[in-house]
Amino acid sequence: MAERLRRSTVRIRAGRGGQGSGVIVKPEGVIVTNAHVVASGFAASSLIEIELWDGTRARAKLSTRDTVRDLALLQVLLFDLPAVALADSDQLRVGELVIAIGNPLGFVGALTKGVVHAIGRAPSLGSMKWIHSDVQLAPGSSGGPLADARGKVVGINTMICGGVGLAVPSNAVSRLLRGEVARAPLGVVMRPMPLTINSKPQLALLILEIIKDSAAEAASLLQGDILVGADGRTFDFIEDFERILEGTAERVIRVQFLRGDRSNVRTVAVRIGQPSMAAA
Repeated sequence: MAERLRRSTVRIRAGRGGQGSGVIVKPEGVIVTNAHVVASGFAASSLIEIELWDGTRARAKLSTRDTVRDLALLQVLLFDLPAVALADSDQLRVGELVIAIGNPLGFVGALTKGVVHAIGRAPSLGSMKWIHSDVQLAPGSSGGPLADARGKVVGINTMICGGVGLAVPSNAVSRLLRGEVARAPLGVVMRPMPLTINSKPQLALLILEIIKDSAAEAASLLQGDILVGADGRTFDFIEDFERILEGTAERVIRVQFLRGDRSNVRTVAVRIGQPSMAAA
């Protein structure tokens, strides 16, 4: 079972520095990974390369990205690939044995096992559901499969949070394969980070990527900007920012952020809720 999973797991190199793992979900060359793994290859998909278990390499085209759920689909011109079976992640239960496959720190096809600790939200990471387990993940593991004891994939490994591995549930992958892409109004990929402003610790949101033609791009926000508040309110949890963005009506919010000099908090007006915005 472990060998079958290893043969369905690929190594991904994207852009100049992006690397991670992916898993073959369709034998006709469809691979799923994390959106952040291929972020540096977004502008030039020809820079994305995958490597199979036997050393075969191929160029990959980025076909779909869901930055809200941190998932992406790649297409390679290879056929009869060993695809995994996706499980119904809603049937997963706390206490089940799980297996993670990935390429951490350059070790190709590394395996680690653990137990599901929880299924649900993660502190400071919004309202999305995650699979929490004690599998050991390291840089390069992102995008690899998390499988149950029957060898079916229940999630896509994404990050370590508080010492626990987090994986995107496989049902989110199934929705992405059906063409259902989650949308968010601002158009950014963000990562929570601790920050101290005026001797007061608080949560901040580091912008990792600005989506083209989004509300954030129109407001001249940049990659590397650090969001520290919105409409005059700071963030204790990422949900605080989500609540400010909730709703579909077109409106303007004022976002406080840092750029360069962390002693200078700037403010920009962002118009959200416009149907024409290709937000993600």
